[in-house]
Amino acid sequence: MVIIKNIQILPLNNMNKRKKINIAIVGLGNIGSYFYKYIVKNKKNLINKTKFDINKIYISARNINKKRSFKINKSIFLKNYLDVAKKKDINVIIELIGGSEGAAKKLVFSALRNKKHVITANKALIAKYGDQLSIIAEKNNVNLEFEAAVCAGVPIIRTLKEGLISNKNNKIYGIFNGTSNYILSTMDQKSLNFKEALYNAQTLGYAEAKPLSDLNGDDVASKLKILSSLSFNTYINNKISIEGIKNVDKDDIYNANLLGYKIKLLGVAEYEKNKIIQRVHPALIKKGSYVSNIDGVLNAVIIESNQLGQTVLQGEGAGPGATTSALVSDLCSVLRGNIKYPFVLPSKKRSRGNFKDISEKKFSAYFRLDVKDKHGVLSNITNILSKNGVSVKRLIQKPMKTKKNSSIVIITHNSDNRSLIKSINILQKKKYLINKPKFIRIEDI
Repeated sequence: MVIIKNIQILPLNNMNKRKKINIAIVGLGNIGSYFYKYIVKNKKNLINKTKFDINKIYISARNINKKRSFKINKSIFLKNYLDVAKKKDINVIIELIGGSEGAAKKLVFSALRNKKHVITANKALIAKYGDQLSIIAEKNNVNLEFEAAVCAGVPIIRTLKEGLISNKNNKIYGIFNGTSNYILSTMDQKSLNFKEALYNAQTLGYAEAKPLSDLNGDDVASKLKILSSLSFNTYINNKISIEGIKNVDKDDIYNANLLGYKIKLLGVAEYEKNKIIQRVHPALIKKGSYVSNIDGVLNAVIIESNQLGQTVLQGEGAGPGATTSALVSDLCSVLRGNIKYPFVLPSKKRSRGNFKDISEKKFSAYFRLDVKDKHGVLSNITNILSKNGVSVKRLIQKPMKTKKNSSIVIITHNSDNRSLIKSINILQKKKYLINKPKFIRIEDI
């Protein structure tokens, strides 16, 4: 096993002459502002490491008059963000607008077409348009860099593109979203319900006011599609199973602990029997597992490959500091003159891949059924499971506060996902249920 924690792996090229270069930062939110101040403060250090002198830093944002922690020199401010892509003296553009459409999309497409190097932290854009953008970048012999788009300061993109370039990867998985991980960890450690843990995350700045993409799994899905493409040398594929954490409650956390598990939101892409399966969902993981002990806003990525076995990368997955670390890594790579394919291989040599859905994948699973405590309920539940090819490995029945009700917790033997889903869909229609049934897969990692 190789364990890497927050190590930036950068390729080196011999460059004898110091050259001047101009960059442009588009988007001055928390990350853009932090990145700008870092570059201004560390220009000399970057010169020593790259032999390039950052001569001028242009910036563009919605409002020049917005209150910021630094003053903006009007001579470097561009009112129209699209002018950045056309300005001849700009060599590298850092896109920090966000979102897969609108201004971010227009800027990045235009910049690459105008033969500008592009660095972005925009996972949604790369997950949706990465294939198209890579073709344009290759055609114009410029870089499209997106280390900051996945797990921020964890150098997973460069590890896949360079450090593990000789390896055949079989599986990549882990915790890719700090917001959801903080919520689940806080529910566990402080015995909070979901709403309380979410409020804490928002108060501390770990969750946005509207954190839907974090909670429903879309954020992890975007990152996983990018990682899957890099791991298996395929085009980005949208065949992916996505489930979030909104249905996980305090009782599920308690039951998981009772059974020797922790609940985590996982992203998993695996290559099995010439098939690739991509999935995002909460999972019960044994307490002794490495992944189960990744708490708070930390991210962890595990790659399983034929030559190295497991490679583990762990670190801060969000925040201006961690994101700036990744952006600077990409900038140094560009400044060293390292022109490379955005997705390791030339676009023409990447494959479509044989992507399959999750239906035939086998899992052991956790079912929780809150029911009216009356004769025949338990036997009906086990009969439904049996008829759908699902066998019971462990069963716990607990009385609820109201003596007329009880909670039945079932751990199943391995069954195909289709059978598990069919069983839960039948059970949720039963009149003896007092709450929506719970279904969480168990992951042996």
